[in-house]
Amino acid sequence: ACLNLKCHIITPDDSDYQTANSRLTELLGAEITTCPLSQTGRVINEKMEELTGKGYKPYFIQGGGHGNIGTRAYVKAYQEIAAYESEQGLCFDYIFLASGTGTTQAGLICGKTVNGAAGTIVGISIARRNPYGCEVVMRSVSEYLLSTGIDFLNKNISLNEVVFIDEYILSGYGSHNDCILETIKTVLASDGIPLDAIYTGKAFYGMKKHIETQKIKGKNILFLHTGGTPLFFDTLELLGNGGCK
Repeated sequence: ACLNLKCHIITPDDSDYQTANSRLTELLGAEITTCPLSQTGRVINEKMEELTGKGYKPYFIQGGGHGNIGTRAYVKAYQEIAAYESEQGLCFDYIFLASGTGTTQAGLICGKTVNGAAGTIVGISIARRNPYGCEVVMRSVSEYLLSTGIDFLNKNISLNEVVFIDEYILSGYGSHNDCILETIKTVLASDGIPLDAIYTGKAFYGMKKHIETQKIKGKNILFLHTGGTPLFFDTLELLGNGGCK
């Protein structure tokens, strides 16, 4: 908006509930087109053709940053993590993150591979189940490495490299429970960090449970906050209700 670039958003019409994200997009002047989830691909193509026909040069951003551009972003993020480790003289034994479309986790795995680093990257699924979740991450890993000319096969990366935990997705995307809300409230009060119930809050809760069930102790652990702060405000009215049982 500050660069006066037009923004067109294609979004499923599966909910009438107005979110903080939807309020922001309206406030910033985006043009919003809704359609059934099954029709989003067709509507996106039609909008691209329409804008091109009018003489514009539209640029399409895939949902969830999926694709090599999204993967490459988190290869760079891993490089920042590696630089921090070097500066601080430490090594993270585990890196936890919310895993959705898979490119965040794929980028970190590729960054770790390129840097020849140790440690385990753990994706806490926010929607997908195994084995499909692992396979999607692996697909993005292979696509990125092959696109950069790295011999994927010689890197000996297999599905075993993809730690994709699907035990905390509840009933699927967007679902949460009192324990996740309590986690969000606790982290906000103790660290001043807003988490949301769809991505980071669910992942942080899943990380805590995984550490507990796997009896992980005495390790250096990094949790990667992947954003989505506007979603935090959608759960504000729920945070005072109940508690984790």
